[in-house]
Amino acid sequence: MGEPNIPDFWLYFISENHKIARLMGSYTFGAIDIGSNAIRLLITTVEEYPDQVEFKKSAFLRVPIRLGEDVFTQGAVSDQKRERMCEAMEGFAHIMRAYGVQDYRAYATSAMREAKNGPEITDYIRQKSGIAIEIISGQLEADTIFANGLVDILAADKTYLYVDVGGGSTEVIVYSNRTKVEARSFALGTVRILSDAVDKEEMKRFKKWLSAIGKKYQPTTIIGSGGNINKAQKLLNKKDRENITRSELDMLYRYIKSFSFAERVHTMRLATYRADVIVPAMKLFLTVCNQCGIEEIVVPKMGLSDGIIRTLYAQHKGSGA
Repeated sequence: MGEPNIPDFWLYFISENHKIARLMGSYTFGAIDIGSNAIRLLITTVEEYPDQVEFKKSAFLRVPIRLGEDVFTQGAVSDQKRERMCEAMEGFAHIMRAYGVQDYRAYATSAMREAKNGPEITDYIRQKSGIAIEIISGQLEADTIFANGLVDILAADKTYLYVDVGGGSTEVIVYSNRTKVEARSFALGTVRILSDAVDKEEMKRFKKWLSAIGKKYQPTTIIGSGGNINKAQKLLNKKDRENITRSELDMLYRYIKSFSFAERVHTMRLATYRADVIVPAMKLFLTVCNQCGIEEIVVPKMGLSDGIIRTLYAQHKGSGA
């Protein structure tokens, strides 16, 4: 008799169950990213097998609170946004308990760094929700982003710029020979720009630093991070991790900029929280391209939340947990 004709579905089913049988360890972690534009919760299950470790996203939630609207114009988080933020954190706490999250980190970035009532807000939220928020520096933000497994997609013979454009700041990490060689955080972000709260000298510093990086390392590719570059990739009908060229991004930037906010929402069907910030975000990416002479952008859809998960897993393995 010949070999039995097993349908592809059952081959997959058998393979997956065999993999489950060989599962060595499983962890569930939570990551909260409190940005200037939105607050995000990522829950990931980490599964260990003899030959690999898999990071599987279990849940992702995004709440567009825009803390930066208050902070960049008034210097503090308003009572209204404080309450919305607290509601989100209480909801996140319930969701993490429901998913059986073993450990989590809640990192607040640019807006909370600058808010004069930042420590007061974190104390209030800890009392109300039980979630401990850490207001992190731009350097720790960049280092956490570095921990998110990006090195796995880097070619050894190329130099990359990892560019994360947020609501309040832009992080740039230089990778050469698959190693982080430089990193900087700039007070340039989409909400800050829309709020007309950008220090003109900061933009000059940004361009000057990029020009120096371009001359020193001659980077060839941008690794783009953030919801806006993810959306740009989708609008350009690109496949996952398919490169965006500088000319394609410039064309899309000019096209979207030609519409009013209302037209972007009603004609282009962009979400209201995306329709305004996408324009300054693309402008910042184009600035990096132009200052460094870079022609391509790859979008792996990895960011601060992913870095938090990777850091938590490494810490648990290091402690023998």
